[in-house]
Amino acid sequence: MDTYVILRRSGWQSPAELQEAAARSSQVGDEEMSDDIRWIRSYVLEEGGETVGTVCIYQASSPEKIHEHAERADLPVDEIIAVADTVIVRPDPEAAAA
Repeated sequence: MDTYVILRRSGWQSPAELQEAAARSSQVGDEEMSDDIRWIRSYVLEEGGETVGTVCIYQASSPEKIHEHAERADLPVDEIIAVADTVIVRPDPEAAAA
């Protein structure tokens, strides 16, 4: 599997909607597509007002499988970018409450 960044701008009207989407994403990825996709982490973006977006890190067998996963889980996809390499300077900071 390769690593990808998925940009989802202004995908949800509230943090509660995002939580529901995260549950759908996990269910589809873990139970229906576990051979093709793996959700690694997401960063929630403040988009203004209560709207939130995400930058998601996934491992997947192809960009097409990312699109299929998003369609099955009813998730937006604005852009998919293949990751060429990883440079870790510091570990991710402690997660903030969304």
